[in-house]
Amino acid sequence: MKRIILVLSVFLLSINVFSQDASKAKALLDQVAQKVEGYSNIYLEFNHRIDNYDADVHQETLGSATLKGDKYHLKYMGTEQIFDGKKTYIIIHEDEEVIIQKASNNNNSTLTPSKIFSFYKNGFTYEMGDLKNLKGIKIQYVKLTPTDSNSEIKNVMVGIDNRTKHIYNIIETGKNNTITTLEVRTFKTNQPISEKLFIFDEQTFRNKKNYTISEPN
Repeated sequence: MKRIILVLSVFLLSINVFSQDASKAKALLDQVAQKVEGYSNIYLEFNHRIDNYDADVHQETLGSATLKGDKYHLKYMGTEQIFDGKKTYIIIHEDEEVIIQKASNNNNSTLTPSKIFSFYKNGFTYEMGDLKNLKGIKIQYVKLTPTDSNSEIKNVMVGIDNRTKHIYNIIETGKNNTITTLEVRTFKTNQPISEKLFIFDEQTFRNKKNYTISEPN
């Protein structure tokens, strides 16, 4: 009987410790999100890397994004992407093509610039990870594990600058062993920007003879 009580006590203690750890991890992420919400706008320059050592795939690309609330203007891999709060405009300069998508058509599982600081709020469990020293910066990691067993994501590690409480990097590991890393290289806030940055000038592109504009239903 004493053995059963001891085992039960250890089990309940483990649950309590895990619960406290999860609460601490969630509180840290909430702190980051709350701080970001206090900025009028954010400008990011980032490094996006994809690695799959099994398939010997390694790809690295630089990009930038300006965010204001849910609106954003993204420049990545030779394309521009504008979200005005209602529609997304994907401008593919190489193909001279513009694709217009309604917000409801956006894939909820896709990590867009407007979700980068809030994607953790739904569909994950939380766990404090390691505290690492990277380039002289103390980075506290939080491990996110999808609650959906059918998710293609194994886990997501969110690295947070211990001093600024800004996101340093996000490392997503897929069940196919593909590792996608988003590392923030430049983080500026409250910049003097024009609202035109989040407006797609459709008439200008329609006047360009070689550009095609499509808006799938």
